[in-house]
Amino acid sequence: MTDINGNLGITMAERIAEHAKPIRTALTLEDGIDFTIIELFFFAYRDFTSDPDVLLADYGFGRAHHRVLHFVNRRPGLTVAELLEVLQITKQSLARVLKQLIDTGHVIQVQGPRDRRQRELYPTAKGRTLALALARPQSRRIHAALEEAGPSEREAIERFLKAMVNAELRAQIDNRPRE
Repeated sequence: MTDINGNLGITMAERIAEHAKPIRTALTLEDGIDFTIIELFFFAYRDFTSDPDVLLADYGFGRAHHRVLHFVNRRPGLTVAELLEVLQITKQSLARVLKQLIDTGHVIQVQGPRDRRQRELYPTAKGRTLALALARPQSRRIHAALEEAGPSEREAIERFLKAMVNAELRAQIDNRPRE
């Protein structure tokens, strides 16, 4: 018996079953991918975000709220358009998060002085306090990791992380406030 493709004796169910068999070997460097660095990023990100996630949950906020609060506090007066460019998210996604931050008194929106259509974003005292509370455990984690890596490694780590950013978006890093 042949199927519609002329294959003898192999049914569609048998071909599907063949693809559904479990693979019992792990992906490795031999597959041409640096899984060690990928996994280190996954684990580092998991732990880097874990402390702020607990605080954010108390407010009913998520990581998107954290990112907005971070950049509004780092660049007071940032316009909504600039924030959209930095976060690389849709207007719809930002609108929901921004509305919650404004409604809860963490961020205030001010009409632009030159262009009344522009909306500038500023943190309130409440927003500044929350941004600092979210950043402190992350800062401690970074400080501890840099101590462990050694002070001479900071510059290499910064260069590496910057190189991970798409080349056309690196200007956003260069334009950030300096300590």
